[in-house]
Amino acid sequence: MTNSRMNPKVDGFLSKAKKWKEEYGELRNIVLNSGLTEEFKWMHPCYTFEKKNIVLIHGFKEYCALLFHKGALLRDAHGILIQQTENVQAARQIRFTNLQEIVEMKAILKAYIHEAIEVEQAGLEVNFTTEFVIPEELQNKFDEIPVLKTAFEALTPGRQRAYILHFSGPKQSKTRESRVEKCTQQILNGKGLND
Repeated sequence: MTNSRMNPKVDGFLSKAKKWKEEYGELRNIVLNSGLTEEFKWMHPCYTFEKKNIVLIHGFKEYCALLFHKGALLRDAHGILIQQTENVQAARQIRFTNLQEIVEMKAILKAYIHEAIEVEQAGLEVNFTTEFVIPEELQNKFDEIPVLKTAFEALTPGRQRAYILHFSGPKQSKTRESRVEKCTQQILNGKGLND
């Protein structure tokens, strides 16, 4: 690993890490030895190939992980890739709870990273599901304000999906209605949920 490939922002991230510091360091070494470019995106070390995201290092309370941006396209010969939630379509994680797991899996991790680079070189893309079930509360608002439906359909599929997941989350209809009401103007303004 050459120091010229190390990003100072990642150095800062690692120096501030209170948990998973050793694990992050080992994952960083493995990824950098795979020839990827180290960047810092979404407040985490992110590794790219020809400016395309390949893998990200991140941590949670119970585990740290390598997140493969197009992990759904990997063969997963060892059955270790995890889909974070049912709503995540492309990314997959390999999770770790200690340094020893990473050390023992070093060769496997390199193979997965190499395969992820090959997926990118081949120009493969994840086929995203773009059909969504419109919650009843949103459909009622569309019926009440037809221009809202037009504005919603003009949003990108990702923004539509984010709204639908947000509106569908609560169990009670009253809460779903409240969410739709709060977001109506934002949709009319052509903005996504998090814009």
